[in-house]
Amino acid sequence: MATHSYSLLPSSSSSSIHGQNHQRLNFSSYIAKGVLPAKVSFHSRRNYHLNVVLMQDGAVATPATPVENEAPFKKLRDGILSSVPSTQEFKEAASFDVSKDESTVSITVVGASGDLAKKKIFPALFALYYEGCLPKHFTIFGYARSKMTDAELRNMVSKTLACRIDKRENCGEKIDQFLKRCFYHSGQYDSQENFAELDKKLKEHEGGRVSNRLFYLSIPPNIFIDAVKCTSSSASSGIGWTRVIVEKPFGRDSDSSAALTKALKQYLEEDQIFRIDHYLGKELVENLSVLRFSNLIFEPLWSRQYIRNVQLIFSEDFGTEGRGGYFDNYGILRDIMQNHLLQILALFAMETPVSLDAEDIRNEKVKVLRSMRPLQLEDVVVGQYKSHTKGGVTYPAYIDDNTVPKGSLTPTFAAAALFIDNARWDGVPFLMKAGKALHKKRAEIRVQFRHVPGNLYNQNFETDLDQATNELIIRVQPDEAIDLKINNKVPGLGMRLDHSNLNLHYAARYSKEIPDAYERLLLDAIEGERRLFIRSDELDAAWALFTPVLKELEEKNIIPEYYPYGSRGPVGAHYLAARYNVRWGDLGI
Repeated sequence: MATHSYSLLPSSSSSSIHGQNHQRLNFSSYIAKGVLPAKVSFHSRRNYHLNVVLMQDGAVATPATPVENEAPFKKLRDGILSSVPSTQEFKEAASFDVSKDESTVSITVVGASGDLAKKKIFPALFALYYEGCLPKHFTIFGYARSKMTDAELRNMVSKTLACRIDKRENCGEKIDQFLKRCFYHSGQYDSQENFAELDKKLKEHEGGRVSNRLFYLSIPPNIFIDAVKCTSSSASSGIGWTRVIVEKPFGRDSDSSAALTKALKQYLEEDQIFRIDHYLGKELVENLSVLRFSNLIFEPLWSRQYIRNVQLIFSEDFGTEGRGGYFDNYGILRDIMQNHLLQILALFAMETPVSLDAEDIRNEKVKVLRSMRPLQLEDVVVGQYKSHTKGGVTYPAYIDDNTVPKGSLTPTFAAAALFIDNARWDGVPFLMKAGKALHKKRAEIRVQFRHVPGNLYNQNFETDLDQATNELIIRVQPDEAIDLKINNKVPGLGMRLDHSNLNLHYAARYSKEIPDAYERLLLDAIEGERRLFIRSDELDAAWALFTPVLKELEEKNIIPEYYPYGSRGPVGAHYLAARYNVRWGDLGI
């Protein structure tokens, strides 16, 4: 984002600037001596260290090197670092307080008056504060178009805050301390002037410390670019890092997603963009790679040789309920399948990464996505819920929602069969199912293993061999758990077999409350950990799978199969599974 920081190398003589004995020092002391300015603009969008060797007669600049793990920057103009900064740039040192060498983090929630901010982001930030995960010096600003005072923001936020079940002794006191760190600034999302005013307020609270700034864009995607442009030009950090969290949806198809990425990169580097998919922060999704890569009993089985099919199931027991305006523009395929479920699939199916480094993990996920066949229309079933009366209560149809256009064909349910054409997964169907207004709320991964060859006990299972199949169930929500279904003998003199679950139920096993996904992702963004965020090439590969079928559905005006509110979904989903000799694992629940 347009400013640069410096680190210095001391020298008592004019020895070579490439010598090995130079010690890197904090640059603030040199600013105090008037040797270096606090900040210098090179018309770029990232932070740099400028290595300077102090001579008896002045300073000599050496080539610049990147801060942290920022991506390589476009070549600087020839000779731009060949001389000592100008006199005017030296004068800017006055804005930096050299007596305070600690950094501070300023978190700005853009769209602070919206539901996501109130229900998820502010509670997650408070939870991090309660757990002692936030830095010593931090400030939280809400930014939105609504007119509001600091006190009104605090009152709004306080209604959604809650303490951990196991840590409630100082809850009220902690909430009060947290709210004192929360402030508000009203402004337009496309106003550089308003963001400059925000920048002034941030600087007042940062108190001259090295400032790191995190902006969470909790706003509609059509105003992302305006907000990022204003953030970049008027409110980015002058000395520390600046990062921006972007909420889904990341476009509607390959073209719109690519256009959004291109526009964002006019103002940000790729590693400043944190594309958030909150499902990747779920505890059981995080545990997926641990389960596989740290347990010898699973890793050898994780292939086409032993796994018959994999099911990724997402269901909600409520409809759009007033959010139909947003949902109707995207539908269940874009809203759930193309991001949440596909990201889980990539984590599940990836090869062992070289390390737990973010780039190594994301590299493997991209390989999986690029190995997948684009989704075909014949492998997709779409549905839409209709009105249904149960127990004297009438539940509305999707098109009964006042925010939904009349006659809408937008799917509220979809089932799909996907395939990965690589050596590990060739021929294994990955079945996805996602829907609203179904009979249960759940998100789970079900791994159905192959039948035992020549099973001696087949006759004891009669004709239903599917009941004898081992199954691994990873329940993401609610009631997080891992179940392994096995076959065992029922006690007694006869030979009767039963199906039992080896169960790890998190609530029973661990007394500690499971953190919300937003807590983990916000903390990762503050710490610069990117492995749970989506890289641009991941996004491109994901859209390449779904864009053709999405266009075909819309161009052909495919009519969805209607299913009653509160049912198990369209019958067509069962025919799709049967085509690949699969039975949905959640039918017996």
